[in-house]
Amino acid sequence: MRAQFVLSEIGVGLRRNLTMTFAVIVSVALSLALFGGSLLMSDQVNTMKGYWYDKVNVSIFLCNKSDAESDPNCAKGAVTGEQKEQILTDLKKMSVVDTVTHESQDQAYKHYKEQFGDSPLASSLTPDQMQESYRIKLKDPEKYQVIATAFNGRDGVQSVQDQKGILDNLFGLLNGMNWAARAVMALMLVVALMLIVNTVRVSAFSRRRETGIMRLVGASGFYIQAPFIMEAAVAGLIGGGVACAFLVIARYFIIDHGLALSEKLNLINFIGWDAVLTKLPLILATSLLMPALAAFFALRKYLKV
Repeated sequence: MRAQFVLSEIGVGLRRNLTMTFAVIVSVALSLALFGGSLLMSDQVNTMKGYWYDKVNVSIFLCNKSDAESDPNCAKGAVTGEQKEQILTDLKKMSVVDTVTHESQDQAYKHYKEQFGDSPLASSLTPDQMQESYRIKLKDPEKYQVIATAFNGRDGVQSVQDQKGILDNLFGLLNGMNWAARAVMALMLVVALMLIVNTVRVSAFSRRRETGIMRLVGASGFYIQAPFIMEAAVAGLIGGGVACAFLVIARYFIIDHGLALSEKLNLINFIGWDAVLTKLPLILATSLLMPALAAFFALRKYLKV
């Protein structure tokens, strides 16, 4: 096979169907940009999970005098010193517990004033209305139920709360958005494949006399197919390059500069450039192989002369 002939045929095919080739490039670029974005979103969610789940605490809130009057869980009165000592002792004996921190009513009041000092309720609260608590860091955040089972309903305990539940709702929302992006990506891939198939068929139809003659003089099927397959592959590769450029530019302007979310949202541990760069070869390989395979199967009937 002469490479010069194949390359010249690729150029001719791309020029003849310029509008459809442009449509293929755009659809491939959009679908693969969504594909790469969904992969990066998954990485971001997993990174955030690893970062935040390692920091979550289980809080055991103790009954105070106000709770004893209004909360059924504190019907036996405010927590006593003996009950607090017993709770602390039992916590330290549990293998799932990493560290235990005690927060007094004064400390709770101080933290509340720091976070919600501007609210109207803050001026009416006093330290004795705040709840003492034990903040427990677990060796495995998934073991929250062990603490809840052991201390819920115990005398002096108002409630056991797990911060992981709040994070689960957030990550559930992010995962839902990620699956929505994947659904749109799948739709765009279908559109791209249909455009590729139609483009190849139009190109093959416009050159049916040439391919018929080549078949009659003994040219192999692959020799006839090669220019069409490579046309689709080149268009797809250009679209893949555009998708890669879009992901790199988006990462640069959204996280590092422009919006600069990494500076404005310090509490979020954003994915690094390594996560982006490792996805680019996969996107380029997909952009090359997907159109080539689509073209190969679309052309099979045109070999019958």
